[in-house]
Order: sequence, then C-alpha cells, then structure tokens
Amino acid sequence: MTSNTKENYLKAIYSLEESGTSISLSALSRIIKVSIPTVNNMVKRLQQEGWVYYQKYKPLILTDEGRKVASQIVRRHRLAEMFLVKTMGLGWEEVHEIAEDLEHIDSKVFFDRIDEMLGFPNTDPHGMVIPDKKGNSIRHNYINFYSLDEGNTAVLRALNNESKIFLMFLNKKNIELGTKIKIERKESFDGSIIVSYKNLQNIVLTKEVCEQLLVEKIEE
Repeated sequence: MTSNTKENYLKAIYSLEESGTSISLSALSRIIKVSIPTVNNMVKRLQQEGWVYYQKYKPLILTDEGRKVASQIVRRHRLAEMFLVKTMGLGWEEVHEIAEDLEHIDSKVFFDRIDEMLGFPNTDPHGMVIPDKKGNSIRHNYINFYSLDEGNTAVLRALNNESKIFLMFLNKKNIELGTKIKIERKESFDGSIIVSYKNLQNIVLTKEVCEQLLVEKIEE
C-alpha cells in the first residue's frame, strides 16, 4: 500500500465524516472505486497505523491522529484547487485532478505560502471548508437543496459532487456558488424541481442534481 493510496483513503474517510455520512466499507468502495475486499484490507492497514477504529459491521471512525493527518491532506488539496482557480484562472471543473497531484508535495512552507497568497481562504472553489494548519475547520450548517419546500429561496454555498461532468453541467446551467435559487414547484411524479434564478425562469432540475447542492436558506 503506497503512501499515496493511504492518503487517498484518509481523504475519502474525512470527506464522508465531513458530510455526516456513515463511513462504511461499501461507501469507501464507491468513492475509491475498488472492491470491498480490497477496501477491507487497506482499512486494516490504516488501523495498524493508528489512524482509524475499525470493527466488522460497524462504521469506521477516524482516530484523533488519523483526523489530524487526513485534515492536512484535505487542506493541501483544497488550497491547491483554490490556487489553480484564483491565481491561474482555471475553471472549477478543471482543478480536481491537478490538485490530486499537487497535494502530495511534501512541503509545509509551500502550502502555507499558497494560503498566505490567497488571503487565508476558508473554503475551496466548490465551497468545501479548508482546514487550518492545526486541522481545525469551520463547520457550516448548510442544507440539501432538495429538502426545501415550494416557494423557498436559497443561496448555493457548496457542492456534494465535485466531478468534472457535474461541474460542467452546472456551467451550462449558469449556476455557481452564490447563485440565489427559488423553488417554483416540485413535481410529484419524478421529484424534479422547477426553479428560477438570475434572469432565468422555470428551469427544470432533477432530484439527483438538487441533492448535490448545499445551500443556505434565505427569507425574501
């Protein structure tokens, strides 16, 4: 098991914990895209490192040390994404894979300098929180857009899905962080939502899309 593989697992576990999702082997299998037996073997190695608590049929739990290590991997990744967007002008759909490479640079000075250059941002280009040097992070109580009712208005603050294909879809829909979206109607047949935002009216978003949007409800 390479160090990069360990880092990928810790990052995935941290992200699941961050989202409040129960951390199961099957959930890790879907994220890492390997078989459950492979995940099982690797999680046992993480436990040997003292980074996770693992008992059969129970959710994984990061140890304090594991969370500290994972938070710094996530910090490097999200700072790299922010640098690529803010300094190099890349689109939010272009940065994930590049940041996957940059996060493995073993230089605290390098990432601290990026942090300083960016003005110590709290979130990455997709709205996810950037942990600080000590592993602390501000937790936002954003809600799933699909949970809102007809007539509600919310501001898009973060995403549950950072895949390139999803971000390109949002680009085509002219939706980005900070977009104010109003629910005009919910369709009982297929769960789709009719929304209005900016100067666009009666745009259809599927339930699948709406569940990937983390928002802050506002009163109008």
